[in-house]
Amino acid sequence: MGNMLTETYKVRFCETDALKHVSNTALVVWFESAREPIFKMFTPSLDLDNWPLILASYKVDFIRQIHLGQVEIKTGVSRIGGSSFDVYQEVWQNGTRCGSGTTTMVHFNYESQKSEKIPDEIRQQLDAISVSPE
Repeated sequence: MGNMLTETYKVRFCETDALKHVSNTALVVWFESAREPIFKMFTPSLDLDNWPLILASYKVDFIRQIHLGQVEIKTGVSRIGGSSFDVYQEVWQNGTRCGSGTTTMVHFNYESQKSEKIPDEIRQQLDAISVSPE
């Protein structure tokens, strides 16, 4: 699907539960980690003292069970607004889509406590990984 960024992770034993599958909380952590290239678009050094983003919401859909092994996280941008954008992500294991999620991020000024317009140069970078979820 489109120009999605891809990260591969090894499922850690601690991410599994008594039912022998990955705990539902692991997907949220993997999705956040796989958003790092997007974070770097806004602040290349990942300087937390000048962090320009805030998470407004997220939704995760669990499609199939995930087990020990490797997973692939695919990341794209499904909507770009004036000051906010939606990151669409999928988790795949063994060629099967096992989950998906959408996170709304806001370009935010912590000093003024207000959202700010996404700069044009960053908007172009976000547009380069634009996707249309199925």
